[in-house]
Formats: sequence, C-alpha cells, structure tokens
Amino acid sequence: MTKSASAATRPAPQRIVVKLGTGVLTSGIGELHTQRIAAVCAEIAALRARGTEVIVVSSGAVGLGMGALGLAKKPKDVAKKQACAAIGQSRLMQSWETGFHAHDLTVAQVLLTHDDLRVRARYLGVKATLRQLIAYGTIPVINENDTVSAAEIKFGDNDTLSAMVASLVEAQYLFILSTAPGLIDLRGTGRIVPVVDRINPAIEAMAGGTTSETATGGMISKISAAKLATRAGCGVFIASGAEPEILRRLLAGHGPGTFFVPSGLPLDARKRWLAYFQRPAGTLSVDARAVPILREQGRSLLAVGVTGALGEFSAGDIVNIADPAGLVFARGKTTFAAEEIPAIARRHGDEVRALYPQRKRLEVVHRNDLVLL
Repeated sequence: MTKSASAATRPAPQRIVVKLGTGVLTSGIGELHTQRIAAVCAEIAALRARGTEVIVVSSGAVGLGMGALGLAKKPKDVAKKQACAAIGQSRLMQSWETGFHAHDLTVAQVLLTHDDLRVRARYLGVKATLRQLIAYGTIPVINENDTVSAAEIKFGDNDTLSAMVASLVEAQYLFILSTAPGLIDLRGTGRIVPVVDRINPAIEAMAGGTTSETATGGMISKISAAKLATRAGCGVFIASGAEPEILRRLLAGHGPGTFFVPSGLPLDARKRWLAYFQRPAGTLSVDARAVPILREQGRSLLAVGVTGALGEFSAGDIVNIADPAGLVFARGKTTFAAEEIPAIARRHGDEVRALYPQRKRLEVVHRNDLVLL
C-alpha cells in the first residue's frame, strides 16, 4: 500500500459497477437526497457518453420505508424489515427513474436474493438478463430483494452484492460509495490509505462496523467485498459519495478514497461462481499429504486423501475442503454424498471402484470443480 493515489488518468473503462449506500442517497431517515442523486446520475450519464457501461447497486429501500412509516430505528423483526423494504423500494426506483430521465436514460429494476446467484442455472439467467439490459442501453439498478429475503437467502449487505455483481458482469471497476471517505489508517497516520496492493490482516484490522440506523456492515463488509472483487480481477474504489464528481476524480487518479488493486491472475467465471457465490452444504476434511497436492499441483481430490466429512450434503453440492487443522483452503463440487464418505475415506481408486462400479467419476472433487480460496 505504498503507491501514491495520484496515479495517471485511467482510460475510460468498458464496464463499471457503482454501489451507493443509504447514507449517500438520503439526508435523514426516509428523506431522499435528491441533489446528490441528480449529481450521481449526471456523472453516470457522462460516463455513458464516453462509452462506459454502468450498473448501479442501490441501497435505501428499507430506510425509505422506515421514513414512510415514521420509524426512527430499524426493526429487528424480519417481517417488519421486509414490509419497510416493500414500501421503500418503489420510492427508491422512482428517484432513480427521475434522475436518469433528465439524461434520456432508461432504468431497469433488478431485485436479487443470494439463491439467484448460488444456483447455477439462475446465476446464468441473471447474467444473461444483465447482458441484455446493457445491450439495450439501459441502466440496471440492482438491490437485494429484501421483501422476500430470509436469513438463508440473504447476501448480508449490498457491499457483498455489489462485489458479486461486479464479478458476474466482469466489470473493470467497482465503486463503493458511502459516508466513509475511504479506508482510514486508525492505528498509524490517521489518514486515508490511498492504495492497497493486497488485503492482508493488517488491512483488515483497520476496518470497523457501522452505527447508522439504516446502514449495514460498515468498513468490514467493504473490505470483504473488495477481497472478492479484486480476486475476480476487478479494481475497487471505496470513497465518499458526498464528494462532488467523485467518479470522474477517482478515474482521473486524484480523487479522495482508497483503491484496491485487482489480482493479476483473476479466477475464471466458473471458479468465481464456485468460490464466492455459494453457501457450502458441508466440509470435507483431508490429510496433510492432500493439501500440497491440491494447492500446488492443481489435481483432483481423491478418496485416499479424504479423512472425513461434516454436515449433510448430497452428490453435486458445494462443500468446503479443510486441512487437518480445520482451516478451509478450498471449495468444490462433491461427487459423493456425506453418508458415502466414511466408506470411501482413505481408500485407493480400485477400492472405490469396487464399492461404486457404476460411477463414471471416482474423484471426490474433480479439479475442474475445485477452487483454492
């Protein structure tokens, strides 16, 4: 993180994702900051004129619903939060519709749950829809479908959702705009860290949560999102959405904020889906010999290296892979169910074939379906 933030002006990117937090879009609970929304729409319209495709991930529905109902604090009850989202979502989209209409741009609402990206067929369907919306020249405005999202299908926060969307559409940059001016080095200079080359424990230690009644996650979720997006080859900016012309200034290399450098070797699309779009159904434990074979040689996980399984999962489910100390270092799609693991654990290929003569694949996790974390 020693590079200067005053890098040379970057060329206009082909595709970006802009995530805006509730604090940016509102001036109080339930009160839209119409001037700021108009300014963001003008910036995005200018980028579109330069040939950049833009996808917006917008928070704010729950906060707007709270305002309409006169609530000062976010409800803890799930049904009440879902009701707030149902009331606020239409108001949120109306604000984007109004903002972009001034620039003759059409918006498209896309509401997602984690299952829409976790299930492969639905993931591909979302990807195809977004591609078509971009081809039509619209501005997709994405939000979590909070009206129906229960704990098991929630993203957790829109920072995570925006990183997943950036990975899904293969964006060059993700802009996470909130009330935070960037990543602040609270244990050192007290200033904004301009550039992060690699997210390590020292960087993660700088993150903090949020005390806002309408926001979710704080800097912790933003660092987590940056880790996901940079691994997919997407550069990430974290900056204040209150700064004027912040998108232009960041792309020019002198905007206030933090830039997270993308990985030099991004995962391909299928491996990204396996690594980051899943909620694993269980865990496969492997012995010490299997770890370097998977980590360094890129080979399949065979039964001889498996020592046990945790959780209930079926053949075809996504599972974590943990070393003897219990540290999860990989993830993949298993060809065996949890109840079959005890019978094949530590066995060689000919022994496994004798137990399952009809199986075409005897690898527990094939290398094409395995990704290192």
